[in-house]
This record gives sequence, C-alpha cells and structure tokens, in this order.
Amino acid sequence: MLTPEDRPRERLVRLGPRALLDAELIELLIGAGTKGAPAPVVASALLAESGTLAALATWDTHDFGRVHGLGPAKAAELAAAMELARRIRERAQDPGEKLDAPAKVWARLEPFAAGLAVEKCWVLCLNRRNRLLALHEVSSGTATSALLHPREVFRHALKHAASAAIVAHNHPSGDPTPSPADRAVTRQLADAGRVVGVELLDHVVVGRPEADPAGKGWFSFGEAGLI
Repeated sequence: MLTPEDRPRERLVRLGPRALLDAELIELLIGAGTKGAPAPVVASALLAESGTLAALATWDTHDFGRVHGLGPAKAAELAAAMELARRIRERAQDPGEKLDAPAKVWARLEPFAAGLAVEKCWVLCLNRRNRLLALHEVSSGTATSALLHPREVFRHALKHAASAAIVAHNHPSGDPTPSPADRAVTRQLADAGRVVGVELLDHVVVGRPEADPAGKGWFSFGEAGLI
C-alpha cells in the first residue's frame, strides 16, 4: 500500500513529472479508475496492449474504449491527450522551415510516422526557396503497400502554387530501404512533375535509425542521385 506521499500525484507535485514512470503518468490521466479496474491496472494494460508509448500515441477513442476499465468519456479524454501530444510535437517545427536536406524532411515527418502500422504517403509543397508552404497526407495503405499517385501529389502542389515538391512515405518495419515499387513510382512522379512544371526535389522513405542498415532512419532518392 502506497503512503500518500508516494502516490503519483504527490510525487509529481514534489519531484516534477520526469520523476514518474510511464505507467504512473498514464495513471494520472486515467484518474480513479473503476470498480474492479483501478487506475494502475488499467495504465499497465494500456502499455502492454500498445507495446510502446509511440504506438499508444496513435490510438483513437475506439482503441482506448476496447480496454477494460475505460468508459466512453475516459476513452475520449485519453484520445484527446494523445492528439494534443502529437500536435505539440508536429508544431515544434516552424511551418515555414527550409527543407533543403533529407534529415530535415525526416525530422518533420517522424512525428507523423512514429508507431504507424500502415504505410502513409505525404507531399510537402515548397516555394522557390524550398520553404514549406503546406504538408498533406495523400494516401494511407496496408501494412505492406500504399498508393502514391501523381494526380494526388501534384493536385496539392498546384493548389498552393508550389514551385517544387517533396514526397515521402513511411515503412512500418522501420527499415527505409526502398522497394522496386518505390523506385518505379519515384520515376513516375519525377516525370509527372516535369509535365506540370513542379520539380520533384526528393522522395524520402521514413524509417527508424535502429532499423536502418545505414543507421540514419531515412532513405533519400535525391541524396542517392536517383531523381
């Protein structure tokens, strides 16, 4: 039995939030819990079910609602907290930043890709100085494939009067090594960009450094001289 001063809320006030374990922080978000499902048990179940905090951050209301001990109201509150965390991380970068290196593209998109179990594709619309005008998700696929169609990519670029574009997609495995399909669609996109007058600057595959044979966390077709 914890003494009052050892409870997560009191320890947070006394020592600050960084002194708490992941499960204890989640416990505070849950609150009192329910009969038969106290907050510490539910917090541990959430971590066990999601596997990682990054994966938990991608959960929506339906996902939280499947966990025993969380009603609709609490599931909605937790989903809102995860969405706020994502937005804070996404907006830490200046929306008008200059994207002149694949490392910057990876840093911009890694918050979107973290924990995803499916492939998603994005287009980054740039002005003449390679500063970001807009970022759009253009497709979402299965765990092994995603549709990256020139029509969707350049529709957004033309809408924002972009001079150039960068496309990107994630590999859920974390290994950004491009597939033959990735190579083929890159050639298709580059050709389409020349037709509509929007230069394709790069196609970046977003992964994780620990799963990348090169240790970077991304693969850049531009950096590799393949555009």
